[in-house]
Amino acid sequence: MSSVVSNESAIVTAAEPLSEAPTSAPLTNGIPRWIDAIVALVGLLVAAPVIALCVASIALTSGLPVLFWQQRVGRYGRTFTMVKLRTMKPSHEGPQVTRRGDQRITRLGKFLRLTKLDELPALWNVLRGEMSLVGPRPEVPRYVDLDNALWKTILQVRPGMTDPVTIWLRHEEQLLARAGGDSENFYLNQLQPEKLTGYVEYLRHRTWRSDVRVLWRTLTAVVGHH
Repeated sequence: MSSVVSNESAIVTAAEPLSEAPTSAPLTNGIPRWIDAIVALVGLLVAAPVIALCVASIALTSGLPVLFWQQRVGRYGRTFTMVKLRTMKPSHEGPQVTRRGDQRITRLGKFLRLTKLDELPALWNVLRGEMSLVGPRPEVPRYVDLDNALWKTILQVRPGMTDPVTIWLRHEEQLLARAGGDSENFYLNQLQPEKLTGYVEYLRHRTWRSDVRVLWRTLTAVVGHH
């Protein structure tokens, strides 16, 4: 019998937790954790009908499972299971980066990705304290280098559902498509280093006000589809 949960990752490798010692240069605080939790709870309650509709649509158009779970690296290098709506065909093959035109993405999945509706279940991760509303996007273990100084800094904070770098690279799938067959290599050697640098720069100067601005910019970008 098919499960209602799918793991869209191909290979995951456990990451060894980092020390909880502070970084060489202190990071500034964003939206307080208690506000994250309240917003996530309210968001889940408000979005419940939308999530239910998406779940039914996925089941009707591409069958079960309707959710996917995937191991991501969180604060201090600890892995956690991130939850999303399934946007791809159930498979354990292929790279762990997705480019535009990827044949694994379902027709409905394209819409869910464009509108970011597939991200709504991740509010559960925010409620559990595994993620924040704003913060560096959580990466899969195989793409995290715990010996990299940038990663050591980034992993001192909770990963987020959105961040300014993600908004800036909101057409990432198109960039990966231009890389041709080796999209994974292009991601690791071109895109990811830029993302890591951007994450650290933001974290050094973030405030709760800047986090709110990121949330607003995310909303306007999604609504405008650009």
